[in-house]
Amino acid sequence: MSLTVLATFWFVSFLFAITPGVDWAYAISAGIRGRMVMPAVAGMLHGHLAAAILVAVGVGALVAKMPFALTLLTVAGASYLLWLGVGLIRHPAARSTGQDDTPASARQWFVKGFGVSSLNPKVLLLFLALLPQFFDSTSTWPMSLQMLTLGAVHIGTSGMVYLLVGYGSQIVLNARPSAANLMSQASGVMMTAVAVLLLAEPIMQRV
Repeated sequence: MSLTVLATFWFVSFLFAITPGVDWAYAISAGIRGRMVMPAVAGMLHGHLAAAILVAVGVGALVAKMPFALTLLTVAGASYLLWLGVGLIRHPAARSTGQDDTPASARQWFVKGFGVSSLNPKVLLLFLALLPQFFDSTSTWPMSLQMLTLGAVHIGTSGMVYLLVGYGSQIVLNARPSAANLMSQASGVMMTAVAVLLLAEPIMQRV
């Protein structure tokens, strides 16, 4: 693959990554918890990796052609986001001093982060719509390898942005600790709103 193609894809990927969404909300919630930023972001990036692999091996395209499968994925993902969002609204993530950041809680943030990305149908559809456009038919690289390379670029870019968002929110909260509850609830509202939109989308398409 040419450096021009990779550079162009990186720029497009960067624009997607800097757009606030569910991943941003989760990174901010992790920032409130201090040391939970790294496991939370790692979980989300593994979710992106799973989507990239599905697209690379052709499973993603198969799922995209099956409306029933996509509907199930949408309902499952939206329900998961709704559960996380309502949980944050009812029980905002308290600012942590780091003393209670146990390995068990770190694993929980990783698993939840993986679910946030891997169960979000928009992530899979993003890879399905974005990656094939940058496939180079003149390259000696197999299509699956090109897709994985582009996926790795997107994952690296997203990781950089999510870490900045997570640790940036942590710095802000260190300066204004009283804002922790409000920011956590705002993240919950964002997750809940996305979940409701995902659940409503299939209904609106039928109307």
